[in-house]
Amino acid sequence: MTILSGALTAKRLELLRELRPQASVACFLNASSPEAEAQLTDIREAVRTTGKEVHLLSVSNDHDLDAAFATLIREQIGGLRLANDAFFVGRRKQIVALAARHAIPTMYFLREFAAVGGLMSYGNSLADAYHRVGISTGRILRGIKPADLPVEQAVKIELVLNLKTAKALGLDVRPTLLARADEVIE
Repeated sequence: MTILSGALTAKRLELLRELRPQASVACFLNASSPEAEAQLTDIREAVRTTGKEVHLLSVSNDHDLDAAFATLIREQIGGLRLANDAFFVGRRKQIVALAARHAIPTMYFLREFAAVGGLMSYGNSLADAYHRVGISTGRILRGIKPADLPVEQAVKIELVLNLKTAKALGLDVRPTLLARADEVIE
């Protein structure tokens, strides 16, 4: 099972900029991740197609995380996007709390961030991906060889908006954005 990540980079930036059109945007990227180079390429391509600059900040540990938020404040960056990374998933409550404390609208890559108070997420539905993995597991248990199964790509993409967080940040969520949301947390 594979999930989309790089293909969603430009859309994530577009959605964040829809809420904060004039704000500068930063992206946290875990430079120690094996996927960092591919993610960097995706970010550069999104910058090229949108014509909007993105400040890249390397975040690979807790010290980097604190320093990156300090940079956001010092540089008066008005929006944040996280690159897909397990490091960020493991610290989602901490990251959401820091973004709220510093009033930085943030786009996340999994609904689980919005569920714990993050502003919004746009990415693969993990529930759908796990469901598909379960189907493949059932097929294997019924005797199909794993090598005979196709590699599947999770296809369900969801936009989740947390209106409580948007209100706390003083953001006006346009009805057109609300209408596109798959889930609205109030």
